[in-house]
Amino acid sequence: MTTPSARADHQRHDHEQYVLTPEQRRLVDRVRVLADGPVAAGAAERDRTGDYPQDMFELLREEGLLTLPFAEEHGGQGAGILTCALVIEELTRACYNTSYLLMMTWQPLFAIAMAGSEEQQARLLPGLASGDLRFSTANTEPDVGSDMANLQTRAERVPGGYRLSGTKVWAGNAPVSDYFVTFARTGEPGHRGLSSFVVPTTAPGVRLGDAMNKIGGRAIPSCRVDFEDVMVPETDRLGEEGRGFATAASTFTMLRPLVGARALGLGRAALDHAVAYARERRAFGRAIGDFQGLSWMLADMKIALEASRHLVYKSAAVLDAGTPPREAAPLIAMAKAFATDSTMRITVDALQVFGANGFSTDYPLERFMREAKGLQIIEGTNQIQRNIIARDLLAT
Repeated sequence: MTTPSARADHQRHDHEQYVLTPEQRRLVDRVRVLADGPVAAGAAERDRTGDYPQDMFELLREEGLLTLPFAEEHGGQGAGILTCALVIEELTRACYNTSYLLMMTWQPLFAIAMAGSEEQQARLLPGLASGDLRFSTANTEPDVGSDMANLQTRAERVPGGYRLSGTKVWAGNAPVSDYFVTFARTGEPGHRGLSSFVVPTTAPGVRLGDAMNKIGGRAIPSCRVDFEDVMVPETDRLGEEGRGFATAASTFTMLRPLVGARALGLGRAALDHAVAYARERRAFGRAIGDFQGLSWMLADMKIALEASRHLVYKSAAVLDAGTPPREAAPLIAMAKAFATDSTMRITVDALQVFGANGFSTDYPLERFMREAKGLQIIEGTNQIQRNIIARDLLAT
């Protein structure tokens, strides 16, 4: 007979709660002013044109938001994941593409801060924090999506370093970046044979494809990258050889509360629009929000949003409390999957509240729905999140 584990894995984070500090609340208030002003003003146009939002990048830099999670010695503020999540939520509520800029800055930070040497961190992170350097993460391959242990890109040892060859797709930010963080096979098949590298985007043998057409996040370009015998010095390998899978897994785990925060912002935007429309739109002599069938839809959207918020904030607080990403991964997977699945439903139902108007690009609901779909996929699909949760539940 199987007995419950004495360590009670499913309850091991219950004591790590979050309470927003006065400093965090003031930061949220400040970011909300930006979000409601210049950020929201161009959101629809950024999605329509797909042009890179350099003006928003400059705004984030001027407001000191790029530097939030960087260590002070690298020009940052040393803020935790929860603080970053609060900022991401507010910005996404106004513009999905603008919050995406922060994700593109912080993803390479987490990888370099966890795996990079002191020399690499001193060389790369101050420029990333200031916005003078930009990075892309080249991970996914044409025939390998979530199954990262089977990446085929190879980095063969040669005198002075490695020769990198292979193809990546969905490399976000690549056309405007100075460096890639990328992953390649240096050894045996499986996850123990992977290593991580920093590669200049201008290195001989690097070729970028055209920007890919996407249904969401359209202003942040993603493209194919071909590495053809690219020489990478050993000083640009991140961490020990064979530790690339661990670097990627920890980086994705650190990012997932922020993906959940993007879902919160997008869900809030959809619900706010739906509530306002339900108050104003009239049918059969009264506001449509007075009909129980529709009012209960709004109530369910609010329930899902608030439940998501508590999971996302707690998952961020657990990391801030010092829990290693590997140990925190099941809780973070729950937060990411629940929040993004909930926001997908919220945006679909919010569009339904608008009726035929929701079907029109004159209203933002169809954009919210397109953007929500991507959140169920990025940084590990929600099916992968369920695998993480199930493995933890069934572990002996």
